[in-house]
Amino acid sequence: MSYKSLEHATDAIFEVNAENLDDAFVAAAKSVIETILDITTIEEKEEKTLAVSGKDLRYLLYNWLEELIILTITDGFAAKTVTVKVEKNSEYHICAKLRGEKIDIKKHHFRVEIKAPTFHEMEIRQNGAVYMRYLLDL
Repeated sequence: MSYKSLEHATDAIFEVNAENLDDAFVAAAKSVIETILDITTIEEKEEKTLAVSGKDLRYLLYNWLEELIILTITDGFAAKTVTVKVEKNSEYHICAKLRGEKIDIKKHHFRVEIKAPTFHEMEIRQNGAVYMRYLLDL
C-alpha cells in the first residue's frame, strides 16, 4: 500500500496503489492527514470512529476524503493510525477507527489547509489490485 503526490501548481494530486480497497482507503486517509500535519508527531491518545457511505466507489472516495478533512480541520483531531473496512451492499460503506489526539498546531507542524476533495481527475480501477487518483483543492 502506498501513495504518492504528483506535481500540480495549486492543488494536491495523489495516486494510491494497494492490494485491496481497505488498504487503498487507509492510504488515501494518510495522504490527507500528512498533507495537513506531520503525522510523526501525533500520539495515539484517543480513538474516533467514522462511518461513510457512497452510491459507488467514486462517491465513497469523495465522501471519505471530505470526512477526513472535516475531522482534521474542523473538529481538530489529528489521526496517526487508521483502520478501515469497506463493505458493499446496495451502496458502499466504510467503517473506520482512527487513533490520535487533539490537534496542537505547533506540536503537529500544521502545513496547509485542504479546502475540499474534487471529482476532477478522479479515477479508481480494480484489477485485483486497486489504483486511485484524486485531487484535493488547497
